[in-house]
Amino acid sequence: MREASRKQGAASPCAACKLLRRRCAQDCVFAPYFPADEPQKFANVHKVFGASNVNKMLQELPVNQRSDAVSSMVYEANARVRDPVYGCVGAISSLQQQIDSLQTQLALAQAEVVHMRMRQATSFSGSLATGNSGVSTNNSPSSKMMTSHRPLMALDMVVDQVNMGESLWSC
Repeated sequence: MREASRKQGAASPCAACKLLRRRCAQDCVFAPYFPADEPQKFANVHKVFGASNVNKMLQELPVNQRSDAVSSMVYEANARVRDPVYGCVGAISSLQQQIDSLQTQLALAQAEVVHMRMRQATSFSGSLATGNSGVSTNNSPSSKMMTSHRPLMALDMVVDQVNMGESLWSC
């Protein structure tokens, strides 16, 4: 529809031609990607990349890849407008830190679950061995060490796995 009205000459110029204050030609490379009703889209791209560079990039790409390239440029330009120093890398970094923090929280929660299950299993096996309802009469130092250090070892293993995972992500 837009192409038909552009051929008749009745259409308004695309956002790029409007911002650059030039006549929008029928074969304008910007027109399919920067419609007149979205002026801010091209304004940010122009501010970050420059119209000439965007034009060159679009001319060098096959037509079927131009839409994806424009989407990427618009995303990066909007990110640069919000954060001039880091752009979308700042957003990616922030999300990566959130992922790392959530993975650590998940690992600690999983370790706590393991710890509670081990405590429950130890208390259950102690009650079966003594024949009473969960109160163990075995007060030897070795039994105390087994019940108190096993969960910590499991927790240490989970924390080690988290740390190993963090070192893999930092590469």
